[in-house]
Amino acid sequence: VQLQASGGGLVQAGGSLRLSCAVSGHSVRSAVTGWFRQAPDKEREFVARISRNGKHGYYADSVKGRFDISRDDVKNTVYLQMDSLKPEDTAVYYCALDQNAAAGSSRSSAYDYWGQGTQVTVSS
Repeated sequence: VQLQASGGGLVQAGGSLRLSCAVSGHSVRSAVTGWFRQAPDKEREFVARISRNGKHGYYADSVKGRFDISRDDVKNTVYLQMDSLKPEDTAVYYCALDQNAAAGSSRSSAYDYWGQGTQVTVSS
């Protein structure tokens, strides 16, 4: 199973980015897929996840109302649309897959596979 995250970059505060996580070796319809982030000198934290049936998104309080997680089952890809970005959103963003869950978890230890990360930098 491989996850390839992309779409990061440098954006001004208030701007938008869309991250993509292309999954191979496992159907996203049979797993929970999530996004985590890690800023320098901070622990990795949960950002968002989408349920196995694709109908439910779960978000960290810090991004609720600004970020939206979705997926394309044909492309086997999960997206994270990030709007109204803030400097505190600056981090390396990782996608991850939990092959055993239905609703999933915000704990990073629950996820079986991880992508390599993509850098998001928000300037003030």
